[in-house]
Amino acid sequence: MRQAGKPFPAATAGDGTAAAAPPEAVRTGQRDAFFDNAKYLAIVLVAVGHSWEPLRSDSRTVTALYMTVYAIHMPAFIILSGYFSRSFDAAPQRIRRLVTGVALPYVVFEVAYTLFTRWTDNAPDRPISLLEPLYLTWFLAALFIWRLTTPFWRTVRRPLPLALGVAMLATLSPAIGEDLDLQRVLQFLPYFVLGLCLRPEHFGLLRRREVRALALPVLVCACLFAYWAVPRGNYAWLFHRDSARELGAAPWTGPAMTLALFGCSVVLVTCFLTLVPNRRVWFTVLGSGTLYGYLLHGFVLQAVGHWRVWDHAWLHRPFGEIAVTVVAATVVTALCTPAVRRIFRVAVEPEVRWAFPATHPREAPTR
Repeated sequence: MRQAGKPFPAATAGDGTAAAAPPEAVRTGQRDAFFDNAKYLAIVLVAVGHSWEPLRSDSRTVTALYMTVYAIHMPAFIILSGYFSRSFDAAPQRIRRLVTGVALPYVVFEVAYTLFTRWTDNAPDRPISLLEPLYLTWFLAALFIWRLTTPFWRTVRRPLPLALGVAMLATLSPAIGEDLDLQRVLQFLPYFVLGLCLRPEHFGLLRRREVRALALPVLVCACLFAYWAVPRGNYAWLFHRDSARELGAAPWTGPAMTLALFGCSVVLVTCFLTLVPNRRVWFTVLGSGTLYGYLLHGFVLQAVGHWRVWDHAWLHRPFGEIAVTVVAATVVTALCTPAVRRIFRVAVEPEVRWAFPATHPREAPTR
């Protein structure tokens, strides 16, 4: 993946498609409140995690929280994206939706980020390349590939072990290259396939009393473990964008870490989803706009870096770190609102019916 300025680690966003609801979930119109709540809270974690990026070197606590967040938000969004992709069957109307909802926004924002970072990074000659995703756009490229392969994963026996095997093998090869950020596409693949394997009743299990009782203690223990691990490990494994050799580790470490991180992330995502309210709350309406928050908040972060805001010493102290967290959550919340969605809909959800035959049946709304 092409980098510019201070690198953005892995980030994600929901794809906005509809999903079947757990039995006890509360619906808001045609959408499910539980999933909208989960997507909103996950996009807040994405933005907060990115805002902590310049603060890590000065605080072991921030780094520990950063590691915990990165073990949750990316896998959570990919699992939900897989769950929402279960009905993808490569029919013409679904291919059309994939092109307009994923491929075209990828092209638009790949170009936009390249042009914008020519200014923020003082790199006027940065080339536009649709094969090397820049910053946040990698997720759209990955989602496009994952969703195209959905019929295959829905057909084979034991798809999850097979996907884990693919991810483990990917860590052994530093020669995969940066085209479409394929290393990350392969290493995150098991989370998408796990989502494809889930059913509404699995989400219903999250409401069980014993699961809810364990969620918060497990998350606290994860933060404490991350605090212990900060000076002892390499959290770049959480980004899933490099092979074992590129991280300076023995080849066998890659498959082992793939399995270990998958298990840890699934447990932490389960805890996260357990704490998500399954009723309509004030931020439920924002869940349908998380793709906007995801794609737009990167421009804010790039501008902040260009204006050297992070050079202020007070931001690297506890009060400043709290302020950064609150501001990041507030900004991404604002970017998910209906008003912002109306302004940027032409870029995030382009209407290109002219490009498709009129004989194709109109697909039911999925956002």
